[in-house]
Amino acid sequence: MTSRSLKIALAVSVALNVFAAAAVGAVWVARDKIEDRVAEAHKQGRREPVWDVIERMDPAVRDQVKTQLRAAAMQARPDFEEARAARREAIALTGAETFDPVAVAALLERSRASEARGRSRLETGAVETLNQLSPADRKALAPILSRHKAKREARKPEKAAKAVAAAASAPVRP
Repeated sequence: MTSRSLKIALAVSVALNVFAAAAVGAVWVARDKIEDRVAEAHKQGRREPVWDVIERMDPAVRDQVKTQLRAAAMQARPDFEEARAARREAIALTGAETFDPVAVAALLERSRASEARGRSRLETGAVETLNQLSPADRKALAPILSRHKAKREARKPEKAAKAVAAAASAPVRP
């Protein structure tokens, strides 16, 4: 074998080894992620998504529930759109050259009120729908009345209180 062919063989060998090491690393990382997902899915107290429960209901009841929940969502939609628009406007005002804290606070209050109105419409529609179901179906669909559990647990009351205190003590720039 010549010196040139040895160099080529060495380069090919190194390239294959690097590729193999990268593949092993990728499989190892992917395996850890999959194991984490499986463990999360099997946590005690975790429930399946409500829409999956609805899909397994009797077809006549399922269609009625879907129709009523969609109608409630459509009634609440303008409130949520108004809430998002007010929040976008507040963000835009915050980024303006001159800051008007009163106007920003008023827009945020309007956003919260619109969101609360929309949530109220959704919950009222859900309660009306649940009222028409059998006890077993009501029990299966009860989670539709909960809010986002993962987000709620992530925001512990102590953290929220600290954030409010920090915001209140922060200096206001003109």
